[in-house]
Amino acid sequence: MELADVLVSKSDVLKAYEVLKSIVKRTPLELDPYLSHKYDCQVFLKREDLQWVRSFKLRGAYYAIHRLGEAERAKGVTCASAGNHAQGVAYTCQKLGVKAAIFMPTTTPNQKVSQVKFFGGEFVDVILTGDTFDASAESAKAYSKEHETTFIAPFDDLDIIAGQGTLAVEAFYDLEAAGEKADYVFAAIGGGGLISGISSFMKEASPHTKIIGVEPSGAPSMAAALEAGKTVNLPQIDKFVDGAAVKQVGELTFKHAEKFIDGCISVPEGEVCQMILEMYTKQAIVAEPAGALSVAALEHYKEEIKGKTVVCVVSGGNNDINRMQEIEERSLLFQGLKHYFIVNFPQRPGALKEFVGEVLGPHDDITKFEYTKKVNRGNGPVIIGVLLSYKEDYPALLERMEIFDPSFIPINDNQTLYTLLV
Repeated sequence: MELADVLVSKSDVLKAYEVLKSIVKRTPLELDPYLSHKYDCQVFLKREDLQWVRSFKLRGAYYAIHRLGEAERAKGVTCASAGNHAQGVAYTCQKLGVKAAIFMPTTTPNQKVSQVKFFGGEFVDVILTGDTFDASAESAKAYSKEHETTFIAPFDDLDIIAGQGTLAVEAFYDLEAAGEKADYVFAAIGGGGLISGISSFMKEASPHTKIIGVEPSGAPSMAAALEAGKTVNLPQIDKFVDGAAVKQVGELTFKHAEKFIDGCISVPEGEVCQMILEMYTKQAIVAEPAGALSVAALEHYKEEIKGKTVVCVVSGGNNDINRMQEIEERSLLFQGLKHYFIVNFPQRPGALKEFVGEVLGPHDDITKFEYTKKVNRGNGPVIIGVLLSYKEDYPALLERMEIFDPSFIPINDNQTLYTLLV
């Protein structure tokens, strides 16, 4: 079989668009004044965070289930997901009256489980099993085989890819109505379904448009695949950007990316956190980590995109409010403003006052201080967190710290100590 025979085409995406245009929300394509000014170009945001299930995943899920035959629908469907895909499948099954068994890891937050149950209603059974997504997915596939249901893959499926690509059709038509054409489109890569759908449509509809995939630095599975010329199973990933933290991209999605996309960039998780906070404070947009990936990538392309028309897909807005403290922490660490140390303090009155007066700068603040006095000891270790107002103040802080305690230990970059102590 030729490669072209297994790739989604523009016409495939348009077929999906005709099915979905009366089902999914036609999410707005908004010109963002703040980002446009910041990067000296026109930045349009495709707001999939405003979709009915607050992510693009509804598109592929609905189209894939819609395409099933009557007998297949009668037997029901199965999927495995820790979040957005599960919600898309649940919403679809409630609309089409199809029974679904949705497998989710036991570690999934209750908020996500309750959302799946809300969207699916009586048509969905949520089965919590396994501590990881991989374990949950294995159980789902075994269940699907035993009960002869159709397994709805999260990304590596031609109908899923075509469905996800329909957001690019909407964006293309909206730009065309405004007399514009996209020079760049940035979109997140997890398993690769979104970028595959977007690129398969855009490369035919607008060949000059550059398609850039964006991954978190802790899970660069597509970059590894493109470099190796085949899909690669990463031995370890950072799961923080949960909507895009995938150990191995799909075989189909890799073929699409290899043929259609123009670049693939990895963005540090801390930079993603910085962008989540920036989008919230500057634009009142609540983006999940994967949803902020595309916008965070603009900083890395700021010279190339000057004067251009750029589309960023805000792929989802299912951000758990309980994560905001961690998001702020990671942002400050990335910006070089927050630092943690183990410092030996003299066990005598006035030691802390001395530290504050002689070590801290005029704009520095202590955010953490843990100390237990040891009997019969001249010195005692302190875990101390310092927040700088300006990252440029850090070298001088280190110099003063060394005078106070020559054996002090910075722990920001020591993942073991940081995880244990902070």
